Amino acid sequence: MSDILFIRHAETDMAGTFCGHSDPDLNARGHEQTAELIGRLRPENIGTVYTSDLRRAQTTAEAIASAFGIECTPRRALREISFGEWEGLTWKEIEQHDEAYARRWMADHPLLSAPEGEALCDFEQRVLEEVAFLSTKAAEQDIAVVTHAGVLRTVLVSLHKCSEEDAWRLTKPYCAIVRHVVAASSQLQFVEARS
Repeated sequence: MSDILFIRHAETDMAGTFCGHSDPDLNARGHEQTAELIGRLRPENIGTVYTSDLRRAQTTAEAIASAFGIECTPRRALREISFGEWEGLTWKEIEQHDEAYARRWMADHPLLSAPEGEALCDFEQRVLEEVAFLSTKAAEQDIAVVTHAGVLRTVLVSLHKCSEEDAWRLTKPYCAIVRHVVAASSQLQFVEARS
């Protein structure tokens, strides 16, 4: 039996926007959060780190890998959902730009994507396929996976029947950790979140 620690990346200057596939690096607070995260991870027996290939996740993951003296492998499939034309915008900006579509998106979500964005069903399929791959790697050793809130929510909701509301609450803090126990019957445990 081994563990996958799914970890949300640390903060960027795009906090409060639809960041998606945008590629900001960590801000000063994000670097502080990463140092705190490494302290919380010290008791873990992490053998390798996998990460989204976006900078905010990679910077967080590379700091963990360096602290543990282990490898860090980027995986494109661990990216956040793409928000298309909404990338980098706040909800207020989206409503000002196209109020009718914003209202329609709220009413039809999750069936309606952001304009030119990734469909939620495609995103979830991508994430679940990646989790299956990561589970084979975790059979060999405990691993850390630095990724995005949307990925963690998919794991919580799709694999462990967590409510949407609870999944949002648990994954909102930067550097939130969700422990996934890889065994014959997989278990999930929310470890901790700090803002």
